[in-house]
Amino acid sequence: MPKDDTDSYHFHVMRRAIDLIDGLGEQATLDRLAAEMNMSPAHFQRLFTQWAGVSPKRYQQYLTLGHAKALLRDRFTTLETAHSAGLSGGGRLHDLFLRWEAMSPGDYAREGAGLTIYWGWFESPFGPALVTGTDKGICGIAFASETGEEAAFDDLMGRWPRAAFVEDPMRLRPWALTAFGVEQQGEVPLYLIGAPFQIKVWEALMHIPSGHVTTYSEIAESIGNPRAVRAVGTAVGRNPISYLIPCHRALRKSGGLGGYHWGLPVKRALLAWEAARAEA
Repeated sequence: MPKDDTDSYHFHVMRRAIDLIDGLGEQATLDRLAAEMNMSPAHFQRLFTQWAGVSPKRYQQYLTLGHAKALLRDRFTTLETAHSAGLSGGGRLHDLFLRWEAMSPGDYAREGAGLTIYWGWFESPFGPALVTGTDKGICGIAFASETGEEAAFDDLMGRWPRAAFVEDPMRLRPWALTAFGVEQQGEVPLYLIGAPFQIKVWEALMHIPSGHVTTYSEIAESIGNPRAVRAVGTAVGRNPISYLIPCHRALRKSGGLGGYHWGLPVKRALLAWEAARAEA
């Protein structure tokens, strides 16, 4: 099985395991989980650890609300410090190097008129992913395991109603495989298409190292609009490039997960996966 297919399969195992852990609580032992998954304990543990980097029991701790609060306590990132220390690149999974640029406000106002956006479906460690991009770089990533493929497709395409959309996964494949850690094929360029305020918020998100978190209020402070917490939350929710612009690392000040455009189970899995990899 190719690695990208294997990673996607592991996520579906993980997704079922998350549901079981939520339902079983303290009774979610390795034997019980393996039996529910119709696998031997050794096989389930091996698959699980290969995907997550830690055992199912340890991973269970990363999925709880308490872990989100612990992240906020122990791995909270002051964005100004992270930026000055250059953490946004070095702390990213797979040592991924990102180069990004933003469209002009005028181009944004034209809603994609005259712009060709290519798209294709790819397997990722978090299930099916729709990737879109222009000649300049990736402009969208959507996870469909919770929303469904049709809703994810309509969501990304609906943001640019006047653009021309062309299905061409091979054009996007080198960027997508590098982004998801399947292969290393150079840098991954991003093309941010959004309003100026949104782009400032998304740039701040890219300064959060993998395995760390921040808050909506901290993001507002870092972009010079400390009272714009609600607007920051809206901009975070409208982030078109999931995972590479890590909106999943933004939490409420209380330590609550907040929302996630592609489904809270995906956000929990992303945070837990990154924390497990950081520990491993």
